[in-house]
Amino acid sequence: MSRRPALSEDSRKLVHLSFGAGALLLRWLPWFEATMLASLAVCFNIWGLHRIGGAALFRPDEHGRRRVKSGIVLYPAAVVGLLLLLPQRFDIIAAAWGVLAFGDGMATLAGRRFPIRPLSWNPQKSLGGTIAFILFGSIAAIGLLIWCGGRVVPPSFWWFPVVAGVLGALAAAMAETIPIALDDNVTVPATAALVMWTVSLVGEDAAVRAVSEPLVSLPIALAANLAVATAGYMARTVTRSGAAAGTFIGAVILATTGWSGWALLLLTFVLAVIATRLGGSRKTALGIAEKREGRRGAGNAAANTGFAAAAALMSAASYAHKPGLLAFATALVAGSSDTVASEIGKAWGRRTFLITTRRAVKAGTPGAMSLEGTAAGVGAAVLLASVASLLGLVASDLIPAIAIGATAGALLESILAATFEEKGIVNNDLLNFINTASAAYVAVKIAELL
Repeated sequence: MSRRPALSEDSRKLVHLSFGAGALLLRWLPWFEATMLASLAVCFNIWGLHRIGGAALFRPDEHGRRRVKSGIVLYPAAVVGLLLLLPQRFDIIAAAWGVLAFGDGMATLAGRRFPIRPLSWNPQKSLGGTIAFILFGSIAAIGLLIWCGGRVVPPSFWWFPVVAGVLGALAAAMAETIPIALDDNVTVPATAALVMWTVSLVGEDAAVRAVSEPLVSLPIALAANLAVATAGYMARTVTRSGAAAGTFIGAVILATTGWSGWALLLLTFVLAVIATRLGGSRKTALGIAEKREGRRGAGNAAANTGFAAAAALMSAASYAHKPGLLAFATALVAGSSDTVASEIGKAWGRRTFLITTRRAVKAGTPGAMSLEGTAAGVGAAVLLASVASLLGLVASDLIPAIAIGATAGALLESILAATFEEKGIVNNDLLNFINTASAAYVAVKIAELL
């Protein structure tokens, strides 16, 4: 019986790095040829690589049929996905590819040799590796944005490669440290490309206004949010990290959307806290009460309001002011109404079931739904959308779009939770972020049709 060659992580990462040189070809290759070459790389890595001496590049759990799910295969598959999603932005595709190749690759090589110390939220990752990721990922992204920038029509602003490259690498580095089983070869390029594409929407004069005008109100915004965060910590609704994250996110929202946007943020948070504490005795008895007595941490704050803060920034720094405000309001509504649906379902749901199988399950099971909780969530979405309209953030005819978007985001979250959460591929914070982002997307698309 033949023995498989021993896995060499260094060799694997050197191949990982060298494949990144292919991003240089995107300066010249037409879209179809680039897509075909990346697709051929996927096929070769599945059926051919291990036959010509590349078996040592696969981990023990990546042999046989499991090769399809290996990082060696997902790497070029991610490039194919970027080419399909962003066919006109070869600069962003190349830069995200560079972040994956050089940021993620150097994070492993440097992290193994200079770990410095483990990260508190994920001991499997190190500070040394994360620093290396940001440094080499930023350099690769900036260089490739410049290298392929000539293919962008109209051309990007002069500052775009530096700002987009650094922010994309930084966001991807943070995504890489999230303790989930979803492969880094998917999360890293997806995160980098999303951030860089978002930066590409920023207009130079709008960005100048977005920076200069909020600076005047920033001290007030910080003071107001620090006071609210302190009160929340004293009331045991947030942890210290949650208070710190909430102060930052709240300040961004207040500085960019004004007091009306901030009021909606507070209302959605208060409604979520009230829903969490309803039926507390039953939830505790069933063992499904929220951890830390329902106190929100930094991860929860980022997951539920991070996308809303990004949308608020885009509403101020781009020409898409109204779509940005709609995305902002919908993201907040989606996060809060989903919490209402979940907590009401735990407290008073008569029958909880999985949306994927319609099979009855215990309350608190990932992806579980109930008719009572769903009705409460839809009601909360309509109520909060109406408040957003009354505050002047969106027009009244967009209330249905927000409610539909929030409901669609919640359904998608339930499907993903029922399918992937118990397997460790995704966690609750990532699901919450997907919920708010997808809800905002649906609402904006509906608004475009009206």
